[in-house]
Amino acid sequence: MPRVTVGAENGTDIQLYYEDHGSGQPVVLIHGYPLNGDSWERQERELLANGYRVIRYDRRGFGRSSKPTTGYDYDTFTADLHALLDHVGVDDVALVGFSMGTGEVTRYVAQYDSSRVRCAVLLGAIPPFLLKTDDNPEGVDQQVFDGIKSAIVEDRYAYFKAFLDDFYNVDELAPERIGDQAWQASFNVAIGSSPHATYACVDTWLTDFREDVAKLDVPTLVIHGTADRILPFEATAKRLPALVDGLKLVPVENGPHNIGWTFPEVVNPALLEFLGEHAGQRATAGSAARAA
Repeated sequence: MPRVTVGAENGTDIQLYYEDHGSGQPVVLIHGYPLNGDSWERQERELLANGYRVIRYDRRGFGRSSKPTTGYDYDTFTADLHALLDHVGVDDVALVGFSMGTGEVTRYVAQYDSSRVRCAVLLGAIPPFLLKTDDNPEGVDQQVFDGIKSAIVEDRYAYFKAFLDDFYNVDELAPERIGDQAWQASFNVAIGSSPHATYACVDTWLTDFREDVAKLDVPTLVIHGTADRILPFEATAKRLPALVDGLKLVPVENGPHNIGWTFPEVVNPALLEFLGEHAGQRATAGSAARAA
C-alpha cells in the first residue's frame, strides 16, 4: 500500500496512506472528520471518468494512516499535505477539501507556494472562524465544543452515533439520500479512528482562518448545505464571498453536512464545471506578490 512518511513519534515513522489513480491534471481530495479517503467515492468516480488524476489520502489518526498522539493542528496537517504533494511530485493541482479538509486547503494556499495550486474547492467549509468571540459574533459558542469533548470522553461510540445522524440529517433524508448501510459504513470508519485523534481534532475546529482566508489568491469554489448541522451555513460558507474576491458559492438547498454523498447530483456537476473552467490555470500573481 502506498505511504509517505511525514514524521516520527518515539522512533516510529508517522505515515500517511494514499491512493493515486488516473492521469491528467491532478485533483487532491482531503477528507473530513471522522472519515477517510474512501468517503470521496461518489466524486472520485466522476473525476476519473472525466480525465482527471485523483490523489486522496487518510489524515493522520484516521483510516489506514498512522495514529500518533502528536500533530493534531492545522500547521502539521498542512505540512503533511505538503509532504504528500512533494512525494507524488505534482504541481498545478486542484485542492478539494471537505469539512476539516477545507482547513488544509485554505492554510496551504495561504502559507505555501500558491503557484502550485490551480484552484481550491471547499465542501462543507470550516473557515473563516467557527468560534464565537467578541470580534466574531457569527460563530458558535465555546460550550458547544466543550460538550462535544465531554461526550467523546464519556462514550465516543455513542457520540459518533449522534454525530453521524446530524452529519447526514438522517431524520429528514433517510432512507432516500442516506441508506442504513451507507450510514453504517461511515460509523465503522469513525470507530476505527484513533481515540486520541477523535478528541484532539475538536480543538482544531476552533482554528482562526481569517488571516488565511484573506490570502486566498486562487480561484475558489465553496459548496455547502443550507441545512448543515455540523458547520452551520450562516457561520461559515455564507460569510466567505464577502471575504474572498471572486469566490463562487453554491448553496445546496436542504443539504446536510456531507453533501458529497447525499447530493452528488448537485455537487459533482458544480465541481466538474469549476475544474473545467480553471483547467491549466496557475495562481502566479499571488505568489509573485508574496515574493516581492
